[in-house]
Amino acid sequence: MLKVSGLKVAYGGIQAVKGVSFEVHEGELVSLIGANGAGKTTTLKAVTGTQPPADGSIEYLGRPIKGQGAWDLVRQGLVMVPEGRGTFTRMTITENLQMGAFIRNDSEIDADIDKVFEIFPRLKERRAQLAGTMSGGEQQMLAMGRALMARPKVLLLDEPSMGLSPIMVDKIFEVVADIHKRGTTVLLVEQNASRALGLADRGYVMDSGEITMSGPAKALLNDPKVRAAYLGE
Repeated sequence: MLKVSGLKVAYGGIQAVKGVSFEVHEGELVSLIGANGAGKTTTLKAVTGTQPPADGSIEYLGRPIKGQGAWDLVRQGLVMVPEGRGTFTRMTITENLQMGAFIRNDSEIDADIDKVFEIFPRLKERRAQLAGTMSGGEQQMLAMGRALMARPKVLLLDEPSMGLSPIMVDKIFEVVADIHKRGTTVLLVEQNASRALGLADRGYVMDSGEITMSGPAKALLNDPKVRAAYLGE
């Protein structure tokens, strides 16, 4: 569903992404792991049209999409939950979810909000609460729920567990697994290598702007190099 080949991204004279290539197939959960500053977020920004690439190709559903705006890609089903959540803090939970459906004009929006509340019962309890008054974990749930309202074919998650308590990290990863089981293809970018690879079908390891390893997630999780670099063993 998504194929990235030779992707390069630069900020001024600094090359942040150096010829990255990876694929995400229909129905997969693929994890892209790496330390802070490895280039993971920059890669996602280039894929989703919020950071112009310097070189390389990006294909979505077999068609080139490099240069298209994020709004166009969301309409096509390529949706990202950004690092830092980015909720509309002065809007209620329900209003945030409605904003996730901004591109839609069908009659099933309210039904989809109910589905989001099924996945995130805590949001349902607080549906009239302003997003800015919620905890970080609750805002992460809301950002994910808002993305689901766009009915993504491929959901890209950028560091969903960052800055959350251990209990909330458990909840977020449970939800990621649930979203995947419901049929959504997922690309998960994470520093938490153990949890990310534990969920994934396949994985890629990124270091200093390059993919250094790839393979089945279980094989990477048991690889001594990965365990030494990212699991502290």
